Amino acid sequence: MAGRIRNEDIALVRERSPIEAVIGEYLQLRNAGGGNLKGLCPFHDEKSPSFNVTPARGLWYCFGCAAGGDVIKFVQEIDHLSFGEAVERLAAKAGVQLRYEEGTGGYTPRQDSGQRARLLEAHRAAAEFYAERLQSPEGGLGRKFLSERGFELADAAAFGVGFAPREWEGLVRHLRGRGFADRDLIMGGLAKEGRRGPMDRFRGRLMWPIRDLSGDVIGFGARKLYDEDDGPKYLNTPESPLFHKGSVLYGADLAKKEIARRRQAVVVEGYTDVMACHLSGVPTAVATCGTSFGDDHIKILRRLLMDQDEFRGEVIFTFDGDSAGQRAALRAFADEQKFVTQTFVAVQPDGLDPCDLRVRQGDAAVRDLVASRVPLFEFAIRSAIQQHDLDTAEGRLAALDAAAPVVASIKDRALRQMYAVSLDRWLGIMDEQFVLGRVRELSARRGGAGAPANGRGRTPNGRRGAPGTPAGDERPAFDPADPEVRRERELLKLAVQWPALLGPEFDQVPADAFIAPPHAAVRQVIASAGGVTAAGGSAEWVARLLERAPNDQVRALVTQLGVEPVHAAQESDDRYAAELLARIQERQLTRLITELKSKLQRLNPAEQAEEYNRVFGDLVAYEQQRRVLRERGLGSQ
Repeated sequence: MAGRIRNEDIALVRERSPIEAVIGEYLQLRNAGGGNLKGLCPFHDEKSPSFNVTPARGLWYCFGCAAGGDVIKFVQEIDHLSFGEAVERLAAKAGVQLRYEEGTGGYTPRQDSGQRARLLEAHRAAAEFYAERLQSPEGGLGRKFLSERGFELADAAAFGVGFAPREWEGLVRHLRGRGFADRDLIMGGLAKEGRRGPMDRFRGRLMWPIRDLSGDVIGFGARKLYDEDDGPKYLNTPESPLFHKGSVLYGADLAKKEIARRRQAVVVEGYTDVMACHLSGVPTAVATCGTSFGDDHIKILRRLLMDQDEFRGEVIFTFDGDSAGQRAALRAFADEQKFVTQTFVAVQPDGLDPCDLRVRQGDAAVRDLVASRVPLFEFAIRSAIQQHDLDTAEGRLAALDAAAPVVASIKDRALRQMYAVSLDRWLGIMDEQFVLGRVRELSARRGGAGAPANGRGRTPNGRRGAPGTPAGDERPAFDPADPEVRRERELLKLAVQWPALLGPEFDQVPADAFIAPPHAAVRQVIASAGGVTAAGGSAEWVARLLERAPNDQVRALVTQLGVEPVHAAQESDDRYAAELLARIQERQLTRLITELKSKLQRLNPAEQAEEYNRVFGDLVAYEQQRRVLRERGLGSQ
């Protein structure tokens, strides 16, 4: 057994392993100011990032779960390694030749410290073996399979696709010759016990190497090529010290940088679909490995997307257009609200998956499929509606009862109301208040955010009353975790701390546009102080706001907004400010547009022509304003 690793070698490994680069292989890090970086913690589930990295000191720490340490400790924790294993792994990547010595000082690896390293090396050698065999005469069937699906040999090489020969011990003999022990091959899932000893697990199959986020091969996905062979069409590596199918996404190692850059992840169903998407210009595609999309997959994507409270990213699920694909999409809907970011579904009407679509219609068709995504909420609602006959009153009512629970389950209050209005339009009931009432009733039964609390609710006309007004005319309870409420808070923090970033557009947004009553109260204080355009120096501006606050509660909130860090933005980040402001503006415009459309439907053009034309003109103007916001890319996408 090797002795202790020399202290100077350990120090060299730390020096040559930039902590931000190592951690950045597992999660997206963003600038947090002051030379720090921040991301979503990989060691506990969280909505907002509390995982901090300080490159200057080579340290990381999570304020959420209190875990922390240096780069070696991170590798230990993320990959469940001993100290020695973590040092060895980092050394191999950094090109540091480790020296071992006996005696005091230093660190001694455990008896099994090299196990993971051996298994990784065996999988790397196996991937090379399979890739070489794809070029052999026997690999012709595999090459034909790839060619029929639009892939060239260069494409196969880029993804490491290989071929497992129809031999009982082809890989076993090869790896034995490379010095690997039988027990490692069996433990890693490359071989299995036969009557005469270890035998290859994969035979006569096309092989896709499955890699972790750092790029190491940890398993394989295998597609049967010979109809007469036993076994399922797709066979994956069994659970092993390296491979846990529920917590790995195929293609994530290749897609992670583009996922972070584009803030988009496309979830497809198979290995060839991932290849087709990447080759068609959708390099954010990933797939599960022999299991349904679950909680651990969500955690991976959230870390890569930096999925927090900004509502900027998107996760797009692609499913076949058949009934099984519909069911898969609705299963994804059940997990939708575990994301903070927006979720969509992209279904090809003719049922083609991305691989077949690329073969038949070309690369552009795959890009168009992703671009034609539909919000997952809309997909789930329409799926419930289409099961009923909308040509009859009975069918429309049945469709309402089927779709209303879906709408009621939406946690975002503003979004829930918008979809309730859309549901009314899709059903053709033409009675928004009736549909909204049905949704509110179901939401209240579920104990959702839309249920009135402490007797507070909307007034009959949908307007929100001020604090202290009689019951039935008060503002509704609000959820502080609601992304829309958080966005309001971010905007108000900018208005208090950096008013110059907002300008006169902010002053045109009324207090009524804010969902949370405390936020509306602060907006009124800002207006009473002359608006952000009248703000002077920082200290003077905050003092003026505090002076005009009507009570201690509002004064305390102004103080909090003045000291709380602005999320994901620097002092000079005017784009972030513009995006926040545009989202609030668009939300307000959408509410006004909805009210005008409702009013327009109640007017008789023949008898109330003047009023009708005035309302219609206002509606066109508001629609144009909203269109401008969306064209600028600052509103909701």
